[in-house]
Amino acid sequence: MKYAYYPGCSLHSTAKEYDLSTKEVASALGIELVEIPGWACCGATPAHLTVQSLSIALPVKNLLQAKNMDAGDVVTCCAACFSRLKIANHFMETETEKRKEVEGIVGERYEGEVKARHFLEVLTKDLGLDKLKTKVAKELKGLKVACYYGCLLTRPKGVTGIDDLEDPRLLDDLMGTIGVEAVKWPYKTECCGASFSLSKTEIVLKLSGDILEMASDEGAEAIVVACPLCQSNLDLRQGMINKKLKKSFDIPIFYFTQLVALSLGIAPGKLGFDKHMVNPVKLLKKKGIIA
Repeated sequence: MKYAYYPGCSLHSTAKEYDLSTKEVASALGIELVEIPGWACCGATPAHLTVQSLSIALPVKNLLQAKNMDAGDVVTCCAACFSRLKIANHFMETETEKRKEVEGIVGERYEGEVKARHFLEVLTKDLGLDKLKTKVAKELKGLKVACYYGCLLTRPKGVTGIDDLEDPRLLDDLMGTIGVEAVKWPYKTECCGASFSLSKTEIVLKLSGDILEMASDEGAEAIVVACPLCQSNLDLRQGMINKKLKKSFDIPIFYFTQLVALSLGIAPGKLGFDKHMVNPVKLLKKKGIIA
């Protein structure tokens, strides 16, 4: 199993633990991730709010780099990068005039032929949960989590195609495979405030605070995410949320790859837990998952 790996800006900076744990999991499962040489930012939110042609050209440039590698589908871990890659492909497949404009920008013909995937899909669909189950060295029994997909992983309708729009199951099923209990809760796909983290922090504190409160009310001891921006808003801002809302949340925010890695027997010291603001090691020790 070989893929062109697009880490995106976050996984080389603020979400290095996501990158580390993803590579550890891939290596343990025989999945080859070949990083796209010379990759560039996908444009994220600023590009598509500013110039549409730029917001499509940036991810297309990366898809073309992957096409020239001949390494198969493009795989990313960031929900925002996944969204931009999928939307770019959608435009290039369906909008003839826009495709011509973008091809003029990037200087090459492209019609959306390189598939964009999320690493969650690779584990649950390509590898498959049955095969993953055979690789589990230690089930993470006793840990109760809320699986948080965020607003970009399954939206917009008809474009990402990764899972059910309102009640996705891939993360829940993945957690069940490694022995983690996923609680039922209604905030799976609510927005955390996304890129308002810096420009309109009050909105992020309110929305992320609601997510933390709902997860806590449903009995979750931690939240599992598949997006670095979601992780940052829920983890980095948790102290500010507590102060603003007069709460005392102490809820670790895991990347799904970190928990999968632990179940595969990968040492905790390789997974970047020290980079979290809310210490996850305390909970993992309490549950007997790590020594």
